[in-house]
Amino acid sequence: MSDNAPLVPGTIGSHTVCLLQKMGQVAFRFAEERLLGIGLRIRHYSVLQTLADRGGMAQAELGGYLRIDSATMVSTLDDLERHGYAERQRDPGDRRRYLVILTEKGSETLTDIETILREVHEEMFADLPEERRAVLAEILGELNDSASLRARFDAPRG
Repeated sequence: MSDNAPLVPGTIGSHTVCLLQKMGQVAFRFAEERLLGIGLRIRHYSVLQTLADRGGMAQAELGGYLRIDSATMVSTLDDLERHGYAERQRDPGDRRRYLVILTEKGSETLTDIETILREVHEEMFADLPEERRAVLAEILGELNDSASLRARFDAPRG
């Protein structure tokens, strides 16, 4: 690997999709490395933040909302329960099902995670001026909100 080669070398870098894919890998690696320092992963953060944002949710509803498959959701929740960041409680409205709730320890840990993610953001975008960062965030936000992308991504594969 050359020190002078861009992350996406040659004409491969002329494809926005290839650039996005690589930047996603870079961001994921930077965030995972830092979060592993406190024993967590990005998927743990996603669950904790969703619980903070939306309150207690049924496990299947939480997995669907985050687009996390059921096996990964079970292991993620097991990890979070083991660390005391979340817990499963009987749903008072339907005693047959459980709600996943954020614990006080989980809420406090979100503060640490936010600090880590801000540091990753600074590292990732250190070479961009603030106005370019804002434009990038706006564009990615628009893509995130795209109904057509959601429909295509969520469509059954097969």
